Amino acid sequence: MVFSSLLFVFLFFAVTMMVYCFMDSLNKKNIVLLVASLIFYAWGGPKYLVILLLMCLISWLSAILIDDNRDDPRKRRIFLIAGISLQLGLLAYYKYAVFLLGNLKSITGFPENIPDIVLPIGISFYTFQLISYVIDVYWGDVEAQRKYWLVLLYAGLFFQCIAGPIVRYKDVAYEIENRRVRLSEVGEGINRFTIGLVKKAVFANSCAEIADAMFPQKLAELDGIPAAGLWLGVLLYMLQIYLDFSAYSDMAIGMGWMTGFHFKENFNYPYMADSVTEFWRRWHISLSSFFRDYIYIPLGGNRKGQRRTMLNLLAVWALTGLWHGANWNFVFWGLFYYIFLVIEKNGFLDKLKKLPKAVGHIYTLVIVYFGWILFKFSSMPYLGHVLKGMLGLNGNGFTSMEIGMTFENNMFFIAAAIIACTPLLKNAYHWGRKRLGRIKAVRYIYMAVEVVGPSVLVIVATMALVGNSYNPFLYFQF
Repeated sequence: MVFSSLLFVFLFFAVTMMVYCFMDSLNKKNIVLLVASLIFYAWGGPKYLVILLLMCLISWLSAILIDDNRDDPRKRRIFLIAGISLQLGLLAYYKYAVFLLGNLKSITGFPENIPDIVLPIGISFYTFQLISYVIDVYWGDVEAQRKYWLVLLYAGLFFQCIAGPIVRYKDVAYEIENRRVRLSEVGEGINRFTIGLVKKAVFANSCAEIADAMFPQKLAELDGIPAAGLWLGVLLYMLQIYLDFSAYSDMAIGMGWMTGFHFKENFNYPYMADSVTEFWRRWHISLSSFFRDYIYIPLGGNRKGQRRTMLNLLAVWALTGLWHGANWNFVFWGLFYYIFLVIEKNGFLDKLKKLPKAVGHIYTLVIVYFGWILFKFSSMPYLGHVLKGMLGLNGNGFTSMEIGMTFENNMFFIAAAIIACTPLLKNAYHWGRKRLGRIKAVRYIYMAVEVVGPSVLVIVATMALVGNSYNPFLYFQF
């Protein structure tokens, strides 16, 4: 079950919120959210619910044992290492065992048979959340939660357990047991959720449909796609992945507001960045901050000389690539960004700041554009064929009538999708409200938009979902 489905919006979430609102105590409300979260997660495969329950149990016990041995640094460290090792061991088994065994077989011929291990949905997200919880208890930033079911609620909350953002326990510890729901925030949450729903159902899904049409599954059919079609396909994928991923974060944050949780922002218009460094401060912020706080800084950050800094960055970006998927293209994708971040860190960023912003913006978009090519294609032969085809080296020509018609039929949609990746509409809305809000008629128009707007967006998204069965879920690999 995904957020952008009629089943979720009109049945699961609607019933959950109805029951939630009728509960007369926060404890009962938390039980409703927990039961709903367990049903939601089990929907994708009941057997994987056991993994979530087990990993939460490991973190719960580790944190309590760490907290109970504050005066014994040795025991605390043992329980920390044991807890994290068990978590990472389970993640490695489910996410990386097939990848590692496949590479071992290609080198040595052993093992003959590689087990078919299915990746539990969202395991990378909730594993990182649970690891951050145990580490924060170890560092003394937060007290251990004595109730197992509340740790399970924290990690398995259906708002964000399968697609993020990665929420740290210390950021929601108080709200889990003491939050209040404000009517104004419920309204803001509904607005945020509906915006995310439209981004996913209307924009991301349509971008995906066009992009996938440009990349047939069979390698032989790829030669029939002209170079312009491949360039267009990558552009649409670039738009899709932002609109899709940020849409899920919007919906998660919106549902959080509706129930009294305040999750941090996960995207800040990354395609508006003027450097690769800035792009990663705006893209998937919860993941970037996790690697910064729990990997980069503990390794020494930039405090131990330039050589050590470069090694620390290398470790972070190799792990960043692997986190996104168990395949070499993700490793190369992480190292691709590592190269440009190192270049910027060693003086290029200072030079870039002296140039007009448009130069830095174009440079960043070009780097990000080619980065998504590495990210999208897990097959190395297919990736190489795409790159050759984009240069017209597959004998595929530059364009065709079909590609031209595809672009002409979708150019207004593409323009709208590009605008949806920027703060243009948001800024225009707030500018008009601030500058023209004194005019009575305009003020009434804004009030009407704020009241009717969410309903209109839900209707638009519903029409898109009813009329289009193409609703891909990008996060199975996570």
